[in-house]
Amino acid sequence: MGASPEGAYGCVTALRSVAALARDYDGFILDQWGVLHDGTAPYAGAVDCLRQLRRAGKHVVILSNSGRSGRFNVAMMEKMGFDAGLFDKVISAGDNAREAIAQRNHAFHRRLGPRYYAFTRDDDVSILEGLGLERVDIDSADFLAVIGIDTPRVTLARYEPLLAAGAARGLPMICANPDVTRPSPDGLVAAPGALARRYEALGGEVFYHGKPYPAIYASCLAALAGCAKERVIAVGDSLEHDILGASQAGLRSAFLAGGIHLGEMGAPWGELPDQGAWDHFLRGAPARPDYVLPAFVW
Repeated sequence: MGASPEGAYGCVTALRSVAALARDYDGFILDQWGVLHDGTAPYAGAVDCLRQLRRAGKHVVILSNSGRSGRFNVAMMEKMGFDAGLFDKVISAGDNAREAIAQRNHAFHRRLGPRYYAFTRDDDVSILEGLGLERVDIDSADFLAVIGIDTPRVTLARYEPLLAAGAARGLPMICANPDVTRPSPDGLVAAPGALARRYEALGGEVFYHGKPYPAIYASCLAALAGCAKERVIAVGDSLEHDILGASQAGLRSAFLAGGIHLGEMGAPWGELPDQGAWDHFLRGAPARPDYVLPAFVW
């Protein structure tokens, strides 16, 4: 494998496959992009790994920072070859944002007006439909909603005038997908969280939904109600979102080296990094996983 042997990563346990995790955990909270697929096709072994988890009687929730609904994500995954029976539920940051706007439990959401300007991918604003809101241009908006981003077709620079206009008006922003980058067949591209961070740099106020924020993990645990919390594990490829989010929610976590950080691993996809590369990668990390695996394979 060209890496340290299984288990020899100090305070983080190195494993070669998900099968080893299945011995100790009953509930799995899985990231989507970078773990199961690259946005267009499954990673090698991912569909089979889900099948094996189900055969072992495990419960699986897909937790995605997608700004679109869980229902949309189920349909998208089915088109890629992931049968909906392979998981219990898909929970998305988009659904989390919709619920927060509808319920208005937080002071930030209570002060949002009825008119919004949306940043989208494929012009999809379905998570905001049916809430009594009106989609308008930025000069008439009460708040901004970052649902998606059309990169790489549209560059970040093209969004700058709109962000500047919103910041000049002091408009609050809802970010329904805090990911800064996302995998694609052509490598990493900017994700909606990049717009939100730029808006903050311009002085704008942003409320983020999704990972690593604790509220969405409560929804996951509710969907895994038959599993004791200590036997639930979160699996992801982002230290900043998946691993930090799990840590803040009091959950154990497994990091997959073959996702968005692959270029920092110094090893090809499907292999673990060597000890030196791994130690260097973890320096200054916002959180440390309990396990590291090469990919989502059985």
